[in-house]
Amino acid sequence: MYLIVGLGNPENEYANTRHNMGFNTINEIAKNNNIKITKSKFKGLYETGIIQGKKVILLKPQTYMNLSGESIKEIVDFYNIQTEEIIVIYDDIDIEKGNIKIRKKGSAGSHNGMKSVIKELNTSEFGRVRVGIGQPEFKNDMINYVIGNVPEEEQKILQQGVKKASEAVEEIIKNGIDIAMNKFN
Repeated sequence: MYLIVGLGNPENEYANTRHNMGFNTINEIAKNNNIKITKSKFKGLYETGIIQGKKVILLKPQTYMNLSGESIKEIVDFYNIQTEEIIVIYDDIDIEKGNIKIRKKGSAGSHNGMKSVIKELNTSEFGRVRVGIGQPEFKNDMINYVIGNVPEEEQKILQQGVKKASEAVEEIIKNGIDIAMNKFN
């Protein structure tokens, strides 16, 4: 069983921000596979379903970004999910807008949500799909850049990244992370 996690902040307040690329990708995956995310438990919103013939759990932690690992840890422990069956989707300032990058493992970099995930799972050996949001014009404006509203013209470019990330997750489930990396990176 795959656990597919999108990192973000509660959508009513942060839906239209760059920091919610993980949530946006989970919403896209759910829509494409006719999965309605209706359950609230494990400090998150989640639902089970079938994608590419395999059972999955889609999860959107509701702990706010910096504590995302708490939600993931609870659901991993409850369902006894192996780390090689975890895919975490999140925004990345070091990737150009509209692009994605898949990795099997790695550090959190400057991403506080990923720092929480690695800390709670006590490993960095899990798949991740990083959705590019690009760099802010001014480095000292990072917080406003990631959690501020996105101009309409930029939303279309970010949506391309969400679409690619959604396709990448399905490819990972269908053919494995190595094939997905070769296809999308």
